[in-house]
Amino acid sequence: MNSFDTSIETFLESFNFCTLCNHAVQVIADMYTFKGLVLIPVLWWIWFHSTSHREWRREIVIATTVSGLLSLFVGRLLAHFLPFRTRPAFSPDLHIHFPFIPHAESMLSAWSSFPSDHAMLWTSVAVGIFLVSRRVGVLALLYVAIFICLPRAYLGFHYPTDLLAGAAIGVVITYIMTRDAIRRLYAPYLLRWIERYPGASAMVGFVLCLELVTQFDELRAFASSVFKLV
Repeated sequence: MNSFDTSIETFLESFNFCTLCNHAVQVIADMYTFKGLVLIPVLWWIWFHSTSHREWRREIVIATTVSGLLSLFVGRLLAHFLPFRTRPAFSPDLHIHFPFIPHAESMLSAWSSFPSDHAMLWTSVAVGIFLVSRRVGVLALLYVAIFICLPRAYLGFHYPTDLLAGAAIGVVITYIMTRDAIRRLYAPYLLRWIERYPGASAMVGFVLCLELVTQFDELRAFASSVFKLV
């Protein structure tokens, strides 16, 4: 572990004495309510908000959703092909006491720590919100940092550099996918399809938002169990 990660994790370790705080942080880190269920509804607010720039705002929501999906995909690819990095909670050599040690059989132990897909996905979504409303976007970015990223470093799920790298990649993906030259290649066509088939598009949108909130956890767990049997 580099000196930057060491200094941050050592500082966070000094707060481990509070049992109630530890439990609260674990709840925040584990529950979908404190992750996507806060940010995804903001995208719905942007979608239905009456404004003179309604078409542009809806294109940004589409681009942000695509960016979030792409962030999850890129995150899994990077974690698979980059050198494996053991999560802090599973590294006894660090000599750092974490509030809770996940079970060795958990999916976390088999997934590389770098980069953080949580940071990548939700920073990507927060940046999309920022492009539409700077005030709400700043709050969204602060929320990602405090309620999504910080608990994962505190509990030893990720090193700080995992989270920073994931956040940086999420920013880049959303920045690219929302640029006019790129967005116009797909967003207007998807918007026209949504307006032409409101029933089917609402169904697809609900499923996609649900999977983003849960980060495809159930599907990934199902796929992992299948691969183990093959």
